Amino acid sequence: MKNAIFKGSAAAIVTPMDDQGNLDMKAMEKLLKFQLEHGTDAIVISGTTGEGSTLLEKEKLELIECSVHYVNHRVPVIMGTGSNSTSEAVHLSRKAQSLGADGLLVVTPYYNKASQSGLIEHFLTIADSVDIPLIIYNVPTRTGVNVEPETYEKLSEHPNICAAKEANASISHVAKVAALCGDRLDIYSGNDDLTVPIMALGGKGVISVLANIMPFEVHMMCQHFFDGELEKSKNMQLELLKLMNAMFMDVNPIPVKAAMAMLGLCQDNYRLPMTKLDETKKKTLREIMSSYFVQI
Repeated sequence: MKNAIFKGSAAAIVTPMDDQGNLDMKAMEKLLKFQLEHGTDAIVISGTTGEGSTLLEKEKLELIECSVHYVNHRVPVIMGTGSNSTSEAVHLSRKAQSLGADGLLVVTPYYNKASQSGLIEHFLTIADSVDIPLIIYNVPTRTGVNVEPETYEKLSEHPNICAAKEANASISHVAKVAALCGDRLDIYSGNDDLTVPIMALGGKGVISVLANIMPFEVHMMCQHFFDGELEKSKNMQLELLKLMNAMFMDVNPIPVKAAMAMLGLCQDNYRLPMTKLDETKKKTLREIMSSYFVQI
């Protein structure tokens, strides 16, 4: 059995930006403070929600350095270091380790549409290059490739490959991964709306978009489950479902950044090709949020 990187809710934290699209590090510290004060179990930076695909290497390193320093071992800090170039992913993973990252989130190589044997070689090469845990990030709708359960089974034999973030919406797929890999591979939901079902299959929690605005609630949804309070966990999943779905009324992270701006957590600034939520959707989002938050 491998040690879990975290158990519960990890916030897939957004990357705050100013009006010119530059990193807003003061806002980043504000977001980290908000997460720590509201019970998040881990921080994930430079992932999909963090707009990692449009961040320069120096910006990613600035984010990890800031996060590691601010969090100061209170919860694990996990950095997205994936790339469609294996050598680039190795380079960034080593840099993240040198700056104190507790773990790595490595997305499947996008655009290349690697074969399953190519995926195995890709992840093994990265895992061999570092001494910290690696989470495989499987998100077929964005990358065009799916990590098959049998591929996970082979990868789970590597001591540094500890977990998977599963954003394949098929529960039967997740069940097969769990059956084949057992305690050699922790599974985290990559979709907020499937958190409880995946925990029911042995999952260790969620890497969450919703946790950007509701870190305590997502943490408690997981904690109730682990405490054996299954009815409470299930009820929270269902009560939050409308807001979870609202976070995907447009391409992530556009809605969640708009929601955070409404709450005064950061500005809703993006880098192209991401653009702001249109006014019709923003009105709908505000109406949905008003049923969850007192002040909007």
